[in-house]
Amino acid sequence: MGETPKKRLNIQELISGIVNGDIVSLSKAITIIESDNINDKSDSNKIISSCIKEKSNSIRIGITGVPGVGKSTFIETLGDHLTSIGHKVAVLAIDPTSSVNHGSILGDKTRMSTLVNNKNAFIRPSPTSSHYGGVAKRTRESIILCEAAGYDIILVETVGVGQNEISVSEMVDFFLLLKLSGAGDELQGIKRGIIEMADAIIINKADGDNIENSNKAKSEFAMAIKLYPIKKSKWTPKVMTCSSINSSGIKPIWELILEYISVTNENNFFNQNRKNQNKYWLLQTINDKLQSNFFGNEKIKKELEKQYNLLDKNKTTPFAAAEILLKI
Repeated sequence: MGETPKKRLNIQELISGIVNGDIVSLSKAITIIESDNINDKSDSNKIISSCIKEKSNSIRIGITGVPGVGKSTFIETLGDHLTSIGHKVAVLAIDPTSSVNHGSILGDKTRMSTLVNNKNAFIRPSPTSSHYGGVAKRTRESIILCEAAGYDIILVETVGVGQNEISVSEMVDFFLLLKLSGAGDELQGIKRGIIEMADAIIINKADGDNIENSNKAKSEFAMAIKLYPIKKSKWTPKVMTCSSINSSGIKPIWELILEYISVTNENNFFNQNRKNQNKYWLLQTINDKLQSNFFGNEKIKKELEKQYNLLDKNKTTPFAAAEILLKI
């Protein structure tokens, strides 16, 4: 006897489950939209189309910082605070994917042991899959699903390698940069572009013997920020200190985010920014699709190998090779 065919998910039931806040339905739906299986594309589009119609007054917050800065502890402490004052929090934690075997650590659920058991929180670790910007390939769509499920605060954690963080800044309302004092990277080791994107710089682990160093780092960053041009949001980025371990500084950080939302709602930047982000992701999706179709073409694959060989023998140039490939 053959194996029993796998039961096909009822997409309409799945969508109803999401809208009713069912975590199992939400998890299954995110798995479908993350899938590269061609058979899941239609279901994925149906899910997203339905979920995007659901009204949401959400706040999307991007959180980045180098490994070891304490992102997971910070997110857990912030998430605990937000749920304690009546919010529903979704954490889209981006796990680094191995460049060797393409596996992912998926350790955020174990690092956020308290938040993972909080009925008003949803944590979804996703592998980066080497996607540009340190953000999982379908994070943008996952945000829409979480909002449809009733989560009004979306926290998006990036890999935090200090490069190409533009992807996360293009899908959130507020971009938060976590830093450490005394790590030798206060101002010298930080990329200019990340400071320009940041709406707040938070010096984490400001506790014990590190309080003095943290305050010094805070002053240095506050001075540096003044040298940057005024942001389109008309918001002046703030620098604060906090300790995720003892929760000090967490409440003022949330109040700062609310102040930002108030300012950008008043000057209409908030809504305009989301509209611009939609346009950005439209173009990004088109680029991704064109690239995927191009390199998936069998004729292109064969010609590409041929051009590689010609390049190795100095019989062509990258520009001439590109012209040939683009004419196929």
